[in-house]
Amino acid sequence: MCRHLAYLGPPVTLSSPVLDAPHSLRHQSYAPTDMRGGGTVNVDGFGAGWYPEPGGDALRYRSATPIWADDSFAALAAATRTTALLGAVRSATTGMPVTPAANAPFVDGRWLFSHNGRVAGWPDAVAAQAAQLPVTDLLTLDAPTDSALLWALVRRRLRAGEDPAAVLAGVVTTVAAAAPGSRLNLLLTDGATIWATAWDHALSLRVDDGCALVASEPLDDHPSWTGVPDRHLVVARPGDHRTEPLLTTTGVR
Repeated sequence: MCRHLAYLGPPVTLSSPVLDAPHSLRHQSYAPTDMRGGGTVNVDGFGAGWYPEPGGDALRYRSATPIWADDSFAALAAATRTTALLGAVRSATTGMPVTPAANAPFVDGRWLFSHNGRVAGWPDAVAAQAAQLPVTDLLTLDAPTDSALLWALVRRRLRAGEDPAAVLAGVVTTVAAAAPGSRLNLLLTDGATIWATAWDHALSLRVDDGCALVASEPLDDHPSWTGVPDRHLVVARPGDHRTEPLLTTTGVR
């Protein structure tokens, strides 16, 4: 399984949560604490997205090399400050390609998206969901992976103006019903709010001091970190958050 995080708050360097924190994404890539049977290291690439200007579109860096081996990113991350970011490291599901385009974050304007987990029975289990997408969306997937398809499903509804919390909840519960046993931790930000799901995988939350952090695993030993209950949706902004059951959110049982 992958590891991911999103941050909102006062300006920080990309390095701060991604490379430098005691249990940063770089540390989690080779020493994760909760992979839940999904591998031991996240060696199949990484990515980071950030906002040069608050309220503007996101920029992105992706690589198929392990995060600890990319000196170019380390230099960029140390010199880049932002008030919002999303980062991810990848452990590819067997049979899926290892290329930069297969790595999160996926981007569309101001939206950044990541998936931590796997779709069980890929690809047959979600063929019906894929068939509902426009052909151009399928032809332009970033990569032939479950995460890229989940992003296409989410992106289509975001472009239609739907509420992001309802979008994530709807995609997760629909895919989980079609593909039982899937792990569906989705992470989304527009640079002002973080939306995330915990579905059969670990997720933690820290909201304090004017900042908000959502991550697969706590980045440090700060006492404000709390675990997000399984099968719950979290919506977080600096100084404020809510967590609610996914099944209640969607009305599906």
